This record gives sequence, structure tokens and C-alpha cells, in this order.
Amino acid sequence: MFGLSPSELAVIAIIVLLIFGARRLPEIGKGLGGAIREFRNIKKEISSDKTIEPAQEGKEAHAEKGVQKSLGAKLGEKVLEQAPLAKKVVDAKNNIDKIKQALK
Repeated sequence: MFGLSPSELAVIAIIVLLIFGARRLPEIGKGLGGAIREFRNIKKEISSDKTIEPAQEGKEAHAEKGVQKSLGAKLGEKVLEQAPLAKKVVDAKNNIDKIKQALK
């Protein structure tokens, strides 16, 4: 699994436990599981809608870029909904960006 040995995974698990604490681990796992489930659902929607005919390949290639952007946007929204920590990080980044703009 990703080239990691069981001992390396155990060390990572201990570090995560120390950082987030035992109370937050189920919440984080639930959020990540929901995000993965939503990603799979969106991926299925995209692949079921992707019936390319040879005559329309040029148009579809351009439309595919838009689909990829919308896929990224949908995935980002779902991750933010499922993982409260990710939302806090994005909010903090937005606040920092606003402060940087104000200082310029």
C-alpha cells in the first residue's frame, strides 16, 4: 500500500493520534470517508456522461477542460463540507490573502 511498511504506518498513526487526539479521529475518518465517497460518485457521473462520438472529439476536448474544472470545484466543496478542519484552513488562508491585499 503506497510503498509503506506496517511499521511506518504505525508511526504515522501514532503521530496522527498525538496531533488530533482520540476524540477527533472518528470525526476526521468520517469526513475523509465522506469525501472519498463523494469523489467516487462524481467520478461515476463524469464517466457515465462521457460518451464521445468521433465527430465531436474536438468539441468534447474543449468541454472536458471545463468538466475537469467543475469536478475540482465540486470535489473541493464536498471536502469542505465533510472535513471541518479543511474549512478552517481555507478560511484562514482567505483571511491571510485579504490581509496581504490590504497591506499592498
